[in-house]
Amino acid sequence: QVQLVESGGGLVQPGGSLRLSCVLSGSIFSAYAMGWYRQAPGKQRELVAAIGSGGTLSYADSVKGRFTISRDNAKNTVYLQMNSLKPDDTAVYYCSADLLFVRVVTGKGSWGQGTQVTVSS
Repeated sequence: QVQLVESGGGLVQPGGSLRLSCVLSGSIFSAYAMGWYRQAPGKQRELVAAIGSGGTLSYADSVKGRFTISRDNAKNTVYLQMNSLKPDDTAVYYCSADLLFVRVVTGKGSWGQGTQVTVSS
């Protein structure tokens, strides 16, 4: 069973940037598809971005051109670089992992505990 630990959240002003990190342990990171989800108060959890073990990418329309997902297999880590942040990006951000890309993008993977991102002036 994998363990996922997110970090990098915080308070940032509109237009600012943050980089989230998620470390996977307990299995072979390079074999896993990874994803980032977010959940704002009163809203459903939604997929933000995903990256397959072979580099396949998927982004929500709302973050295209602003957010970039990447992975470092040597560090067992997936990143979410978030630029041009907006108040609507405020949410708890969760890392997800599964051996199958389709399971990550359909919300059926394993989850981390989440990290809070707040965009406010």
